[in-house]
Amino acid sequence: MNTLKKMAPYTLLCAVAFNILPLFVNSTGGFMLNLLVLFPSLCFLSSLLYGLKQGWNLLYPIMIGILFIPTISLFYNRTAWVYCLGYSLLSLLGLYLGKSIKVHKDRKTHS
Repeated sequence: MNTLKKMAPYTLLCAVAFNILPLFVNSTGGFMLNLLVLFPSLCFLSSLLYGLKQGWNLLYPIMIGILFIPTISLFYNRTAWVYCLGYSLLSLLGLYLGKSIKVHKDRKTHS
């Protein structure tokens, strides 16, 4: 339960973006901007920050992918399923980099 509390601010940011930003879009180009630029950037950056602060947690990228699932039927079509995997993988990369930076910083401060 403590792990979920630590994840909450980061996952909430993505959940809000996934569910609120599409409401302000009224063109295919806007939806594509969200799907291909804004959401991937947000997933990566939130994961990087989570990794810097909390370290490694494989549940985080899984949660990011799961959070996108309800938006598929609300705003997109079934071909958007691939973005769940893509956002999870980008999140995994951000988390790994954040954790790696954290470990490197911790080693430097203890040396």
